[in-house]
Amino acid sequence: MVFPVTGAQDRSFSGILVLNAGMPLRALFVVGCVALACAALPSAASARIVEVGQAPTEAVPTCPASPCLAVSRTTGYQAKVVDSREHYVIPANGRIVAFSIRLGSPSKRQIKYFEDGFGKASAGLSVIRRGERLFGRVVTASPVFQLADYFGQTVQFPLDRALKVEKGNIIGITVPTWAPALSTLTEDGSSWRASRGLKSCDDTDRQTAQTAIGALTQYRCLYRARLTYTATLITDPKPNKPAKKTTVGG
Repeated sequence: MVFPVTGAQDRSFSGILVLNAGMPLRALFVVGCVALACAALPSAASARIVEVGQAPTEAVPTCPASPCLAVSRTTGYQAKVVDSREHYVIPANGRIVAFSIRLGSPSKRQIKYFEDGFGKASAGLSVIRRGERLFGRVVTASPVFQLADYFGQTVQFPLDRALKVEKGNIIGITVPTWAPALSTLTEDGSSWRASRGLKSCDDTDRQTAQTAIGALTQYRCLYRARLTYTATLITDPKPNKPAKKTTVGG
């Protein structure tokens, strides 16, 4: 099932729980928890729901403006949002359960241009372990999703198989074809990196998407813009602390 993430929706509860089709997965967890009286559970061991990549200001795709900017044939990750390098870094061990992407609304002419050159729009989530000299290895990834039916909206794809992730890795986006998920060029310090060689940063036709688990390459190309994707993480619950041992007598 796919959940288009829309604005505030009407919700009613009078003996019947209404779950709106447009309700994002994070909201479904919260509403479901209320319905099942989760407040009665011990809070100390609870997992957290975190939207990795969520920043104080939301990035807006360019399309259908001119130029209509798109990501093409690469794997990339948001290295920095303004002055922070932490927004796209996984904050704790856990499992990613959904991938969200905000898509521009390209015109028919723009769609034809990109489809003639790259094929149907598509993208998936990748989790990257970064190393020295800008090397990065894909440690897990979602399936690649078709995007054409969701242009002009933020769409959330729940994952059939949750991705087990570790603290410190970074979420990225893999685009084997093209995706209208790129902001205008920025001057606020925001930047993203792509899996292209240093001398190939302007070659957006060459296929550099890292589609295989374990794929290792350098992310040498830096672009002054923002990618428009996030991931929903459920952190691992924390176990109770062992009870203190007590002794009787002296």
